[in-house]
Amino acid sequence: MSSNLPMPSPLIERPAKPLARLLLAHGAGAGMQGDFMQWLTAALVAEGIEVWRFNFPYMQQQVAEQKKRPPNPMPTLQHAFIEQLQQCPTDLPLFIGGKSMGGRVASMLAVDASLPIAGVLAYGYPFHAPGKDLYRTEHFAVLARSLLILQGERDTFGNSLELADKHWPDVSLHWLTDGDHSFKPRKKSGVTQLALIAEAAAISRGWIETVLAAQSDAKHWAQHGAQHA
Repeated sequence: MSSNLPMPSPLIERPAKPLARLLLAHGAGAGMQGDFMQWLTAALVAEGIEVWRFNFPYMQQQVAEQKKRPPNPMPTLQHAFIEQLQQCPTDLPLFIGGKSMGGRVASMLAVDASLPIAGVLAYGYPFHAPGKDLYRTEHFAVLARSLLILQGERDTFGNSLELADKHWPDVSLHWLTDGDHSFKPRKKSGVTQLALIAEAAAISRGWIETVLAAQSDAKHWAQHGAQHA
């Protein structure tokens, strides 16, 4: 599908003292203004993370025409993501990520070591289509950046039972109690969707701090350690 619409400007929300910048993409069904994206953005900003949201081309056209559209092909989604990435300034460490499909696209970009990103975060990763066993994890073996996945335990796109024995070197997986694909738990769980989103944001900040510390240590060693080796 082609569109004559111009590349959309990102929607930017900033904390007072940002630790890092996260370029955040939406899932297949709802755009950057969807409830989950708004709630997640607010929780991340509360954790000191600057969030840049954007719509993929098909969603931009869907919003403009008020007519439902299917997602663009994966190469188009990746190109749109990179266009947005190239708009980001370099004053803060840059992470990329997204909800479901958006997180998958971001993770696929992470195989390119030349991209100026520090890491990737996926919120509700679509490991497979519900009821199917074809996994979307081939690229996990060749990631050039670390990937953190925040996943509901009951996610039909990949739950805690079926993924219990799966591990990838550069992938960290954090399970959210009784959450579904949008981190919504059952009432009997004793937790709420907003509480799980807040937990995901807090875990995201801690992981970002760890990644940045490791990269800082590696850079310091490269500059000074080799002189004493």
